[in-house]
Amino acid sequence: MKNLLSPLTEKLPLKNRVVMAPMTRSRATADHVPTSELMATYYRQRAGVGLLITEGTAPSANGVGYARIPGIYSDAQVEAWKAVTTAVHEEGSRIFIQLMHTGRVSHPGNMPEGATIMSASAIAPSNTQMYVDGSGMETIPTPKEMTIEDIRSTIQEFVTAAKNAIKAGFDGVELHGANGYLLEQFINPAANQRTDDYGGSAANRSRFVLEVAQKVADAIGKDKVGIRLSPNGAFNDVAPFENQKETFDYLAEKLDDLGLVYIHLVNHGAMGAPALPDDIRDSIRKKFSGLLILSGGYNQERAEQDLTDKKGDLVAFGRPLLANPDLIERWRHGAELNPPKMDLFYTPGPEGYTDYPALTETVRQ
Repeated sequence: MKNLLSPLTEKLPLKNRVVMAPMTRSRATADHVPTSELMATYYRQRAGVGLLITEGTAPSANGVGYARIPGIYSDAQVEAWKAVTTAVHEEGSRIFIQLMHTGRVSHPGNMPEGATIMSASAIAPSNTQMYVDGSGMETIPTPKEMTIEDIRSTIQEFVTAAKNAIKAGFDGVELHGANGYLLEQFINPAANQRTDDYGGSAANRSRFVLEVAQKVADAIGKDKVGIRLSPNGAFNDVAPFENQKETFDYLAEKLDDLGLVYIHLVNHGAMGAPALPDDIRDSIRKKFSGLLILSGGYNQERAEQDLTDKKGDLVAFGRPLLANPDLIERWRHGAELNPPKMDLFYTPGPEGYTDYPALTETVRQ
């Protein structure tokens, strides 16, 4: 495992090339404050990897989508996150917070009082429901189409959230531009039918994303900013679209100009969605000189092969790390992996969260 477990020395020094993928776990309070002790334990357990990316975290009250997801927009949230960053740093790893503004993928029942569901256009996701604590599945309403003033204020919310993240001890932030959330709602014409400077052409549909990235990089440093993208993805009622390669080529070139530290590419093919086309991945690799994180259904062997083939610089793992906090140790000893407890992915409390068994000392010997 020369590649996967070898240190990364350029751009973002890490003890190995394994990344913990961002995974929503819904263990924050109803007020979206991290549960410090429980969440610090969860992230510490998995800090054998070089870089941890947190679950999607709301940059503002308007950005809250799901029940019990954490935020980074209040003093209480900043203070609560400090236990998590301290725990990860004590284990010698780095941690980025994923800033996830869900845009139209939300419900008032999950949001703080006074918050507004907004998106690029006033188009609700089709046939989509969302779980709300206390009432079960509810239909997602039509969002407000963002005005230019809404766009400007939302960009500032990302900037404030990024500054808060640094105050909380994070090593950087990942902008969630994938999976059909707000940034991708601007990129993808299925959600963006604007006729102003933020809609239409590839450059216009990319404008909001690039303005967010620019302002956040200016605020905390470009070496502390990454972005997640899911070309060809179909989550949350976005879909592959005509000339999408042109759009992602343009984004890759402009993100390279901004000097972001990484692009995190998602391949949803392993989950039954359209796969990431090789030509888009290869083109992004050529046009972006920062680090490239690969993710999507990887096992140890395929990760090693893709690193050997220089398709990326790091590989992110989700469910294998969710169920195996000591994944690195299990690989080293050729041990079996725990299966994930899927019915406990989003439930409150430690069960199915921090209670996965680690290797015994006998196995390690």
